[in-house]
Amino acid sequence: MISILVVDDDPHLRKLVRVHLEQNGYLVTEAPDGEAASIVLVNQTIDLAIVDLMMPNKDGFQLAREMREDYDIPIIMLTAKSTITDKAKGYQAGTDDYIVKPFEKEELLFRVQAILRRFDRASSQSIHLRDMTLDKRSYEVKVGTKTIILPLKEFELLYYLASFPNRTFTRDELIRHVWGIDFKGDDRTIDVHIKRLRERFRRSSHAFTITTIRGVGYKLEVSK
Repeated sequence: MISILVVDDDPHLRKLVRVHLEQNGYLVTEAPDGEAASIVLVNQTIDLAIVDLMMPNKDGFQLAREMREDYDIPIIMLTAKSTITDKAKGYQAGTDDYIVKPFEKEELLFRVQAILRRFDRASSQSIHLRDMTLDKRSYEVKVGTKTIILPLKEFELLYYLASFPNRTFTRDELIRHVWGIDFKGDDRTIDVHIKRLRERFRRSSHAFTITTIRGVGYKLEVSK
């Protein structure tokens, strides 16, 4: 599931954007200012950020510059400032797109979808791990000439971990990204699915290892 960070000091606007994006299948995290957004970015995996320009503590320009230095994710600047000077300053700070308030929520959705396609977050169809291929179109795993069909959530969990090799995820992050924010179970679900994945691929492949990070969660390591 694609994760989007919405940063704006207007709680009503954040709610409007969050609800519309969640209705269209995105996972949304809110932050009231740039400082709060920086904390979210450290602790969560974010695929795209929608950032207001004028905010207390840390404004959108500063946040965009810091994000461009530390994270390879697209940024949409959302602001009431519409002069060419402000737009130029936004793009110079590292913004990928610029939407002026007031805006149509459908337009925001179109912009999000277009940028994600360009960044290949939403449209990636396969991942290769040595002799293994994870095919998102068919939800099949191919190891050499052998094809393995996984249950949906096992595939989605493996695909998500493989999308960010060597990156540690908490159980809560994996629940939110694979099962969604409305999931009613607990984080033991992750442990069960990880165990099943390890058992399935223990003999058939040496392409990867799913490592337990004690007290934190899991990460997938590609075999050398």
